[in-house]
Amino acid sequence: MTIKHLPSAPANRLDVQSRLSPKALSRWDAGIQAATDDDLTISVLDVIGQDWWTGEGVTAKRIAGALRSLGKGAVTVNINSPGGDMFEGLAIYNLLREHPGEVTVKVLGLAASAASIIAMAGDEVQVPRAGFLMIHNAWVIAAGNRNELRGVADYLEPFDAAMADIYAARTGDSLDDMAALMDAETWIGGSDAVARGFADALLPSDQIGDGGERASAASVRRIEAALRASGLPRSEAMKLISDFKSSLRDAAGNGEGDPAGNPRDAVATLGPLPRLQSPFSPLR
Repeated sequence: MTIKHLPSAPANRLDVQSRLSPKALSRWDAGIQAATDDDLTISVLDVIGQDWWTGEGVTAKRIAGALRSLGKGAVTVNINSPGGDMFEGLAIYNLLREHPGEVTVKVLGLAASAASIIAMAGDEVQVPRAGFLMIHNAWVIAAGNRNELRGVADYLEPFDAAMADIYAARTGDSLDDMAALMDAETWIGGSDAVARGFADALLPSDQIGDGGERASAASVRRIEAALRASGLPRSEAMKLISDFKSSLRDAAGNGEGDPAGNPRDAVATLGPLPRLQSPFSPLR
């Protein structure tokens, strides 16, 4: 399937910040990756857009550089992402659709929100039976009075329409049907994605690996979401994230302190633990 033109969307960008869906973040297993990679593979295994909490993330600039280095031939794009910046997602989609070679997209685990838009750029899209796509309307953070916030809603409407147009072009369903799925924040399993036309085939399970070293990235994202929800000022939240990451390094023996010390010394300072009284009678 070849769709080489991105439906038109406004080029200007208001002073708003895209936000990850908490549900997508909670379902994202950051440890999932491809079992094998080759020199013609682009990996999208993080949030979409620059993450100011960690300095990481998948950006259009990075994808453009990867495509230039790979040349004009066929490429494979491996995706496992909870989504992120809608504007970056649309830009990455555009880059992949303009690539002259065949683009094969493999959803390794999750392609949610902006990542699902990127997945639609494939000439062939594969999703594992246990994988998921998630589609919804754009999520942003904005501030202002009632008139400015009404303006933000009006501004986002063409972007939601453009995303619905992309899904409709892929599946062959109507714009109204896609808009209804987006309004409801719809999760689409692997087999259902193939049946509905979001994907072309199921991805064999032996092509999926587990990179456990990436699991800490998901932990940082979840802490980020909790701090945002608490209303903590950005400066304080960033300091807490930094302290948390430092504590992980210290626990591995890379920070301050005496990693060679005897852990029994710390245990010896504790008194005996009290006996717990169970309110239940033992089984007979």
